[in-house]
Amino acid sequence: MPSLPLRGLVPIVRVYDVERSIDFYRRLGFVMRNKLESDGRVVWTWLDNGKAYLMLNRSQGPMIPGVRDVVLYLYSPDLVAYRDQLAADGIKVGPIEYPPYMQKGEFGIEDPDGYCVLVGQTDEVSF
Repeated sequence: MPSLPLRGLVPIVRVYDVERSIDFYRRLGFVMRNKLESDGRVVWTWLDNGKAYLMLNRSQGPMIPGVRDVVLYLYSPDLVAYRDQLAADGIKVGPIEYPPYMQKGEFGIEDPDGYCVLVGQTDEVSF
């Protein structure tokens, strides 16, 4: 086993339209930090929101709506307020549920490509 610890993990999610997805994730509070264009279209981007990092890459093949190959999990220090903010911005949010692994509560949303984004309540995340 490797003895040196990793410094982080950033998921790269394939999306149909990077610019459309940038707009969606901005509504979740993410900020675009870098991008790569090809033929006048954004084909890759780096986004972040606090300690949450995400890369989006234009898919080379067709997307399959509803297939959840990737589930993104975000943590919020005020789950109810964050959910209310997203709902007020017109994002379809699910109900707050209390599964055994997240007894403080979580809710789900779906991004423009059908990826599941779960948001859980946390007091402190030390990644």
